Amino acid sequence: MKRRLSAILALAAPTALVSLLQVAGQLFETWLAARQGTAALAGWAVVLPFALLLQMMSVGAMGGGVAAAIARALGAGRREEAAALVLHAVLIAIAAAACFAVPLALAPQAILGAIGGAEAAAAAAPYAAWLFGAGALPAWLANTLGSVLRGGGRHALAARVLAAAWAAYPPLAWLLVEGIGLGLPGLGMAYAAVFWAAALAMGVVVLRGGAGFAPQLRIAPQGAMFARILSVGLVACGLALVANLTTMLVTAQLATRGAAAVAAYGISARLEFLMIPLAFGIGSALTALVGRAVGAGDWAEARRIAWTGGALAFVLAAACGATVALFPETFARAFTDDAEVVAIAARALMIIGPAYGAFGLGMAMYFAAQGAGRMRWPMAAALSRFTLAVGGGALLGPMFGLEGHFAAVALGLAAYGVLTAAAVRPGVWR
Repeated sequence: MKRRLSAILALAAPTALVSLLQVAGQLFETWLAARQGTAALAGWAVVLPFALLLQMMSVGAMGGGVAAAIARALGAGRREEAAALVLHAVLIAIAAAACFAVPLALAPQAILGAIGGAEAAAAAAPYAAWLFGAGALPAWLANTLGSVLRGGGRHALAARVLAAAWAAYPPLAWLLVEGIGLGLPGLGMAYAAVFWAAALAMGVVVLRGGAGFAPQLRIAPQGAMFARILSVGLVACGLALVANLTTMLVTAQLATRGAAAVAAYGISARLEFLMIPLAFGIGSALTALVGRAVGAGDWAEARRIAWTGGALAFVLAAACGATVALFPETFARAFTDDAEVVAIAARALMIIGPAYGAFGLGMAMYFAAQGAGRMRWPMAAALSRFTLAVGGGALLGPMFGLEGHFAAVALGLAAYGVLTAAAVRPGVWR
């Protein structure tokens, strides 16, 4: 137990530092968006699911597929395969970035208007055009190459580059948004700038053998190599899409209650998504350690590693959830002075906060499942969350108002954690 916990903490610590900087940067982003007014905050909230979907897919979903494939190859002693996987990972990143950049940079108002209404979409469109048009490709490349390093067990090296990017983001964002006066679009410009720098730096590190091997780039792409990554990465991206679609549809349900309800739920949803980078600090270690154990054929050790990390994630996420549930108005006022938004956000946090422990457990087990290549139960868990949050909101919202929507979201988070963790047993992981 102590040996496994030490191994998890050793790999998790540098990634956790990046996660803390990311959390700080995203909280600062929320505060900065709120300072532009309620309409701007609502516009930012409408873009939020897409921005976090990009981050989730490139870091934890497809990025997890990349890290897991490399870890399993190295665990089985197949270094040439690990080296060949790098080119395939980069090609996948370029294609995935285009899926975000093309629709959200060319037609942001039409897409965002269908979710948050015309007022929020008008404020969001210029921000989305910069965020995705200029920032999607470098974010995918930086996060994919960071996953190559994590698959090789070089978590600290990946963390140095990404930590520098997230540390630079808040001051640059403030300079562009308020210092120069560009408003909400300045957030997108700052994000693109720091991730272009991160992508270039990460590329140099990987090319110099930072993952423990030199990548093979002068090879013809092979279907089998794509399959190594996509067998986990596509399923994980589907899970990320379901998670964000859940937030989008809950937001759409709340849009009928006005911009203040949308902005308030954006604050609550931000805390939910902040659990993801915190869980990723542990989860990235689990992906690598479980992947190596599975590659070596030691499934019992893989399960023990997963439960050790899952318990740690549960404790941390539960502590965060309990804190915001006890002091919801304090948390909400950190982002806005609008009394109506604060009141609604506080109601949401009191109801949803207690479910964050289960959500943290589920996220850790999800990353462990990537390392094991066992993704069916996490998919079922994500669908149950969607059904409870959206379907339950449609049922409970008309009966109990906003509290009904928030209770449905909390039930969905709890179900996700329970079902994902229930899969880590000998009958499934074998």
